Amino acid sequence: MILTKRLRNKALLLLSAALLALTGWSAEAPRAASAQAPVCGTGDHGLLQELQKKHLNANESPLVFSDIQFLGANTGRAVGNGFMIGTSNGGCTFQTIYEGQWSFRKIDFPDNVYGWALASVQDGQSGYLIRTMDGGSHWKRLSNDPVSFTKIDFIDRQHGFAYDWAFAYYTSDGGESWSKIRTPANTRGAVFTSRSSGWAVTVAPGAGYRVMKTADGGKRWSLKLKSAFSYPVLGDIYAKGSQVWTVLYGDTGMSQTSYSLYASADGGGSWRRVIAQSTAGGGPAPGSGGNPLAKGPVAGKPGNMQLAGGGAFLLGYSPAGEEVGVGRSYTGGKQWSNLPGIPGFDGVISFTGDKEGWLAVRGPGQSSLYATQDGGYTWKLKLSFNTK
Repeated sequence: MILTKRLRNKALLLLSAALLALTGWSAEAPRAASAQAPVCGTGDHGLLQELQKKHLNANESPLVFSDIQFLGANTGRAVGNGFMIGTSNGGCTFQTIYEGQWSFRKIDFPDNVYGWALASVQDGQSGYLIRTMDGGSHWKRLSNDPVSFTKIDFIDRQHGFAYDWAFAYYTSDGGESWSKIRTPANTRGAVFTSRSSGWAVTVAPGAGYRVMKTADGGKRWSLKLKSAFSYPVLGDIYAKGSQVWTVLYGDTGMSQTSYSLYASADGGGSWRRVIAQSTAGGGPAPGSGGNPLAKGPVAGKPGNMQLAGGGAFLLGYSPAGEEVGVGRSYTGGKQWSNLPGIPGFDGVISFTGDKEGWLAVRGPGQSSLYATQDGGYTWKLKLSFNTK
């Protein structure tokens, strides 16, 4: 009887050890499902404090988060100047994936193994396209020359898109080579959801702005939205399924940016002006029409937007007000809610469902990661480190 109990206890200990090992980082871990993230505390455990200490001792710039991406409720990465960390258990614990010369600006992982990034060498100004084939531990620069890309979006390990403010590009060999996609004249922002289907924001001085759509890879473009009034300086387009959203940026001044947010729930057939935020420093919001809200999330500048699980989420940040928060809609823009903010200067969001999301924030003396399980209404601190 005693021997049997000992064998049983030993088997349970081995099983527990195996389960604990599964919570560690693995580049080969499968893409996370949409299950709820595990209930746990913060995942710091001194990890970032040690990274920060090493950087400061080497007289390097303090570590600050620049981008995040989660593939599901459990698996994600956060990056900054010379580092990448990751979690495979919903942020209960984080592990260091990369330390080195690359200062990450943007990352994009279509799966948990292959990834691409826009990055500079340390604090340099030039940006390069780099690729990893082992989850982020090692990176290869794909060309000797800097790139003009401001955004990247890979569909799989071979096919992807890249954008600057005027043009769109396509690759079918994992970023080794790129072809320019034909976009309308005076494009100020574009996005493609497939090689054939894409959207673009264009401006015509004195004639307002246009939102255009192509269904044949850029050969022909059709008009979907226009205004003869004030036109944007830049534009961002976000599209998923029948949802299409565009952020039109006005001028910036006194740490304020004027902007308008438009939504279409039927693939561009009809549009709704959701937000039109004019500011003293940035002047009137671009565009016209409808009965929009006068302020966006935290009455601040627009950050990145995410379409996930039927929801639309827009980050807002106010450097002067030291506040970061999101606005959201679950109705294609018919109703919009600006949610409570948290302390911070700026940030970036990554939502994986209509309730689950992550937020990286740069705040007064700190850079932090937060998670939400209620669509951005409340945020739980996962880890934070000092930036002084």
